Amino acid sequence: MEILEINYINFRNLEDKNIHFSPRFNLFFGKNGQGKTSILEAIYFSATGKSFRTSKNVELIKYKKEKMGSYISYRDLISEKTLSVKMDKKNKEYNYNGKKIPLDQFYGKVNVVTFIPEDIELITGSPGFRRNFFDGEIAQSNYEYFKHLKDYTKVLKIRNKYLKEKKHKDEVFSIFEDEFIKLAAKIVLKRIDYVKNISIILNLNYRKLFDDKKELSLKYDSFIGEFKGLDLKALEERIRGKIKDLKNQEIRYGYSLVGPQRDDFKFILNEKEAKSYSSQGEKKSIIFSLKLSEIDMVIKERRESPIFLIDDISSYFDSIRKDNIIKYLKKREIQVFISSTTDLNIESKNFRIDKGEIQDGHYECK
Repeated sequence: MEILEINYINFRNLEDKNIHFSPRFNLFFGKNGQGKTSILEAIYFSATGKSFRTSKNVELIKYKKEKMGSYISYRDLISEKTLSVKMDKKNKEYNYNGKKIPLDQFYGKVNVVTFIPEDIELITGSPGFRRNFFDGEIAQSNYEYFKHLKDYTKVLKIRNKYLKEKKHKDEVFSIFEDEFIKLAAKIVLKRIDYVKNISIILNLNYRKLFDDKKELSLKYDSFIGEFKGLDLKALEERIRGKIKDLKNQEIRYGYSLVGPQRDDFKFILNEKEAKSYSSQGEKKSIIFSLKLSEIDMVIKERRESPIFLIDDISSYFDSIRKDNIIKYLKKREIQVFISSTTDLNIESKNFRIDKGEIQDGHYECK
């Protein structure tokens, strides 16, 4: 997969621009605060309809402007296509090949993997942060999972409402609880499968790039407890049993104590949880290994490469780790967008950014 060009209007601090990209490396460099991260964000937003920096849409619209729009053309295994997002301070519109579509049909058309400094929170942050991340990654390549999450969120809200209002004996509550159990089991089963597959790749990437003497894995810490060998039906029964065990507590507290919204994902390095025992350098390496593993998972699921965005690589990694990463990416057939405060001495299409103005790219051969 390859993004051919982007066109944006009133996006953050960027001057309106149409940019054509290289199919391999695209480097945006300049001093801090000039808009390097914003151009990567614009690419991500155009492809996914979301920002990797904020959940507040209004922050994406340029100061004193009322509307914002972004458009990309891209090439997948079949043909060239377009995606665009139009937004004002209240509404957002998604378009595919010029036709308006809902978000659940828009999301996943173009698979994008990002590596940004804030990703360290995947280790140090809250379980909710990790759940949102992994749910988003699975959903990019799996529309059915996206739909299950969407439906589960609705049913969870209804279930919590009935519990809060002490209406757990209503016949309607039983109907929603059955749906709650079915959706929860489907979500858990997909998470189990995803973690099993990515954990193997994660360890290989970490050992290959950073430390071949250590073992890295991703652990799925589920509310159901031990899940080895459980199929969908067995998961449903396990969830039903958990609800029965916690029924009185749920009624007393007025919300669900059972469900995948209570799960967590943990990184284990040499049999110790990375959050508590790994150094900063190890944590950065773990996250980058995860991002490369996401690329491999997308290729496995979709049979084509995603787009890879790397923000602030020059200040995030020391020179040795940075060089190892660049060497590795040179061997992969993927399109890469990188922001840096310095030239990286690679063969790339280079764009200099100054006060939101992006100079037309020129090719650098190294």
